[in-house]
Amino acid sequence: MIGRIFRFYREGFASMRLGKKLWLIVAIKLFVLYVVIKLLFFPDVLQEKFSNDTQRSDFVLRQLTQGAR
Repeated sequence: MIGRIFRFYREGFASMRLGKKLWLIVAIKLFVLYVVIKLLFFPDVLQEKFSNDTQRSDFVLRQLTQGAR
């Protein structure tokens, strides 16, 4: 399904004069949206709360095992 959608767009853009420029615009737009959303909505909470990997792993293990009770 995804392959068919990709081929549809690829063939459509290939027949256009501005196809390569449009693909570039789409790629830049997706990159910017991903970076902005990642930075604004998904901060690295474990990196901020804990100073080393051992503390982070202990916290994650506690969260996973407490939810199983």
